[in-house]
Order: sequence, then C-alpha cells, then structure tokens
Amino acid sequence: MTIGVALSLQDRVDSTVQLAREAHEAGLRSAWFGQTFSYDSPTLAAIVGREVPGLHVGTSAIPVFGRHPLLVSSQAQTAQAATGGRYHLGLALGTKKLTEAAFGIPHERPVGRLREFLTALRPLLETGSSDFHGELLTATTPLPARVPGAEPPVPLLVAAMAPQALRVSGELADGILPLLAGPRALAEHIVPAVTAAAEAAGRPAPRIVAFVPGVVTADAETVRESATEALSFYEQFPSYQRVIGLSGATRAADLAVIGDEETVAAEVRRYREAGATEVVFTATELGGEADRRRTWKLLGELADG
Repeated sequence: MTIGVALSLQDRVDSTVQLAREAHEAGLRSAWFGQTFSYDSPTLAAIVGREVPGLHVGTSAIPVFGRHPLLVSSQAQTAQAATGGRYHLGLALGTKKLTEAAFGIPHERPVGRLREFLTALRPLLETGSSDFHGELLTATTPLPARVPGAEPPVPLLVAAMAPQALRVSGELADGILPLLAGPRALAEHIVPAVTAAAEAAGRPAPRIVAFVPGVVTADAETVRESATEALSFYEQFPSYQRVIGLSGATRAADLAVIGDEETVAAEVRRYREAGATEVVFTATELGGEADRRRTWKLLGELADG
C-alpha cells in the first residue's frame, strides 16, 4: 500500500462496498474504516475486502478499553481469512470522555493497558494461543484460537502520537496510524521516537501510516470552512491539541490539505519526506461528490507514481 482513503458507512453496506470499489478503480491501494458506536469496523472491512479483490482494508482504530484481546483477535483473524490476507488491524487508547461515558469504566493507565493488550494480542494473531496474566487483563486460550486461512499474521498498528504510546508501539506493534500530525510533527517527534523504540526492541522499521484530511478543489475557501467545522471535534482532546501544536498549527483544519492538484500532490510529497510510509486521505467528501472524485483521481495517480 502507498496511498489509501478512509471511508465511512454509507446508507447501506452495499453502498459502502460500491464506494470502495470506486476507490480501487481510481487506483487507491487501501480503504480504512473507523470504529464508532454504530457499525463494527472489522466486519465492514471484511465484507469490503472480500467484495473488492485486490483492495487492502484496515481498521483505524479500535479502542482497547471495553474490548478484550481474545475477541479482537477473533475479529481480526476472521477478516484476514475473508480477505485473503489484506486486512490491517489498528488499535487506539481511546479517550477518557468517551470511554467513561459509554462503557462506565475508568479510563485509567491507558498506556499500561495498551502494553498488556498488545503483549497478549500478538501471539494470538501469530499462533492462535496466549497465556498472558497481567495487572490489567488476562488472556489465555483453553481452546485453540486460530482461524484457518488467516495468513499472513494480521499486521498490528496503533493510533499512537504521544511519547509513551509511541514507545510501546515501537516495541510491540508493526507501525502507527497518526492523525492530524503534520510533516513537522512526524519528522521531528513521531517518526524518530517510534523508530528508536523499534530498533531498541530489535524490530523492523515501523510502518508510518499518516492519516491526512484533504480535498482537491477549485473552491478552497468554502471547503476549508467545512473542514474547520468537521474537524473541530478533535480539538477537545489533549492528545490532538498537542500534536496539532507540534505540527505548527492552531486548529485541526490548519492541517487539512486543500487546493488544486499541484498543491495536494506537493503536500503528499512532504508527508513522505517526513517519514510517512503510507498516506491515507480522510474527509475527502467535504467538498461534495465532484471534488471527492477529483481527489481520488489524483491520489490514484500518485499511488501509481
């Protein structure tokens, strides 16, 4: 994968499949699905990946609070088997506000929980077994937990951007999924931290899958107004406030890549130069259908380049 796009559930699952098919036909290499309180993202990814051969599909990202490694492993392996090895699993720490409001459980020791979750999950994905007893969770397999056909082992990525989460991700995951982290934050803070952690743990260089809001449009001013409203949701969370600041921006919308083909292509190159191994565009629908198709056309051309 080189360039992909983030998709949301349309009015029906069939409509989402059709949209993913359009993305693949445009030359995009991957489609990613967020995890909300509505659809189940690994299931949707499995359906899309099976219906659109050749398209990689991913989840970005499932919060570790309110989930268990055994159940997430079953979901991920099933999606991997259904797609013929084209599924990518993303995990996240989640937020205190949403975790405690939705699940009624304390959002405590998030980095410690992430470490234990990854430690228990990796052997499940690789061998179908686990015998983990931690401070925060237990994951053992009295029965086999391997899904036939789930090959190769599901890639494990984390929506990590803060120092401690980057350290854990570098040690235990295959890469990261930063969102609203501009080229400056990637090059100066995020990529060096996760790469150093991976090297220290004797792991391969991590994947850096940068999620970037962006639209190719002739009406940049109007689309940026839409982006300001749509992306303001992230500004209430300290983790995003921090990475937006490290990127040299004030608002989330400042990091949206909006403009003509030349402008957007130049920004994609900046992300690659900053260390992104893959770029996934989000919010491409903000300018309407015509701009979305124009955006996907350019991204498909860049993916082929």
